[in-house]
Amino acid sequence: MTPLTTEHIVDTFTDFFRERGHQDIGGSSLLPPPGDPVLFTTSGMHPLTPYLEGRPHPLGRRLVNTQRCLRTTDLDEVGDSTHLTVFEMLGSWSLGDYGGPRSLRWGYELLHEGFGIPRERLHVTVFGGDGQVGLDQESLDTWRDIGLPVELTGGDENWWSNGPTGPCGPDSEIFVWTGPDGTPPQGTPTTDPRWVEVWNHVMMRYRRHEEGGRLSTLRQQNVDTGMGLERVVSVLQGVDSVYETDLFEPWTRLVPELWGVEDESGLRLVCDHLRSLIVVHGEGVRPSNTGRGYVPRRLIRRTLTTLWRDDPDRTLGDLPRELVEHTESHFRLSTDGHGPVIDMLREEEDRFRRLLERGRKVLSRYGGRELTDIDYGYLHDTHGLPRELVQGVLGVG
Repeated sequence: MTPLTTEHIVDTFTDFFRERGHQDIGGSSLLPPPGDPVLFTTSGMHPLTPYLEGRPHPLGRRLVNTQRCLRTTDLDEVGDSTHLTVFEMLGSWSLGDYGGPRSLRWGYELLHEGFGIPRERLHVTVFGGDGQVGLDQESLDTWRDIGLPVELTGGDENWWSNGPTGPCGPDSEIFVWTGPDGTPPQGTPTTDPRWVEVWNHVMMRYRRHEEGGRLSTLRQQNVDTGMGLERVVSVLQGVDSVYETDLFEPWTRLVPELWGVEDESGLRLVCDHLRSLIVVHGEGVRPSNTGRGYVPRRLIRRTLTTLWRDDPDRTLGDLPRELVEHTESHFRLSTDGHGPVIDMLREEEDRFRRLLERGRKVLSRYGGRELTDIDYGYLHDTHGLPRELVQGVLGVG
């Protein structure tokens, strides 16, 4: 496969579906509408929930877009090769229009002909049934007709839902073999991690209810597909990590020169968190102790905790303008530039330094003894010192 730029990959995806009657609805804000209990948009389908439940969409029944998302549930995983705090999803939707077989055929066509992935490097999984819903026979028959190898799974493996209740259904996932060139594909997606999932097609046919997890059939049968942009870019560019793609090129080039972060996982965390902070700032969210604003405050403190392990004089005020402008441009953010972001980072850094000074004085009263859960609760509730800060920067356990 010839490496493709991120911009070309996004354009190829969007153009493919527009040629097939889909309207490009653009990406929504990271901020959900008023009344939504979620702090940030966490998936590509989240902004479309009302339309997946039957409300007519003003642009029709075939849609496509690129949606930025933010998740904090995987913060402890950031630093590996795939997890990001802010990421993007490429999505396509059929709102009561065409069914799963057409979506799967288009999925194969785009990956094989549009992106040039050889047929022999593709594998798929299909929902094999459970106690409530049977085998997804339509998807199985479609893949067999196309000629791709299929692995059947049960339970939650190929079942998609956005929560304990609401729209849900069986899904079919498409995997790409990422083993070394010349190494023939081996095993299956559940037995060999070199099979990397790039695209999920959800046959949203059901609604799960609160009472005992009962399922009912949706009046409007939908197809919801989601492709993680950063992951598919890493596959198509032939690299082992999302941090090795062109999306992160300026970050991985400039951050080591600036702060000398040599630890790979630490470097990735710093790049991810600062990039995410620029996006959140561009959405108008400012650090605070509660709600939505606690997310940027936590990201800043995690970043500083990493940077100060080797050198407490490192400062976020040195963040290069190029990184701010590169991130704002990619995420299509209308912001007021480099200065306000840096001012926000400096203010939070000063606040964090004062917190650490106060924390050291408070912790000196414990005489170096091992802290209990009650101690941690008191330190957090009374002095604003979370456990990760006490055990991390302050080095007390």
